[in-house]
Amino acid sequence: MRPLGAFVPLRHSAYSMSAKNHRVLPGFGLALGYTLVYLSLLILLPLGGMVLKASELGFGQIIDIALGERSLAAFRVTFGASLLAALINAFFGLIVAWVLVRYPFPGKRFVDALVDLPFALPTAVAGITLATLYAGNGWLGSHLEPLGIKVAYTPLGIVFALTFITLPFVVRTLQPVIEDIETEVEEAAATLGASRWQTFVKVIFPAIGPALLTGFALAFARALGEFGSVIFIAGNLPLVSEIVPLLIISKLEQYDVLGATALAVVMLAISFVLLLAINALQWWAANRHKNAEPLEVAAGKAGKEAEA
Repeated sequence: MRPLGAFVPLRHSAYSMSAKNHRVLPGFGLALGYTLVYLSLLILLPLGGMVLKASELGFGQIIDIALGERSLAAFRVTFGASLLAALINAFFGLIVAWVLVRYPFPGKRFVDALVDLPFALPTAVAGITLATLYAGNGWLGSHLEPLGIKVAYTPLGIVFALTFITLPFVVRTLQPVIEDIETEVEEAAATLGASRWQTFVKVIFPAIGPALLTGFALAFARALGEFGSVIFIAGNLPLVSEIVPLLIISKLEQYDVLGATALAVVMLAISFVLLLAINALQWWAANRHKNAEPLEVAAGKAGKEAEA
């Protein structure tokens, strides 16, 4: 008679293999196939068709179109305004998210709902509203223009529109991360003698840094493709306040399909490189945060630095 223990490893191994192969939601292969087909139809095929259409011009002609005076001005306005709007929201979006998470106040739910207003509001309505408010005879514009600040129908108006549209991306990305940071960590740093600035730099910012970069990247990417809210407040003056999406539409209206496609491909390439750089920065920040010391230890070090 064989010892009872001789059968245990075999049964345990078979059970482990069975448990390893068991999935709570079966059908991974089928789901993966549907995912790849869906993404191909939605993203890869349209982008591939656009690149294929642009290839009819040749690389030299595409560069000539992109380096034209009007095209360069449109690229400067589009990327400059998008970057500035994303930076503004990275700063003020952090403040809004922090206030909504950390402080109770009357009307907090109403303010929290207002953050999502750009998501629900049609972009054209947002553009018309902003143009009405900041026009020379508008409620706000009539007070700003005597001070020499002209918003409507200028590049500054584009920044205002993009800032309004992209605010929720930063706030909603930061809120859950801030909620996970316990207030006891801040209190511990203060108890150990750390100043508010030291607590923020040494304890809070390393924890929210990756999420802040993610919100910035989302806001920047959203601003690059914005059209509806911008055209009503920009003025759309060539070489002054014309954005690339509007220039593409103008070329399509003139039946210059190849010219419009060339601009779209150039903008796609520049956007891809910028987003790749931002994602690399996010990856670096996330790995650094993953290998960082716990918040309690960081709070203790901040306090020791304050004492020193």
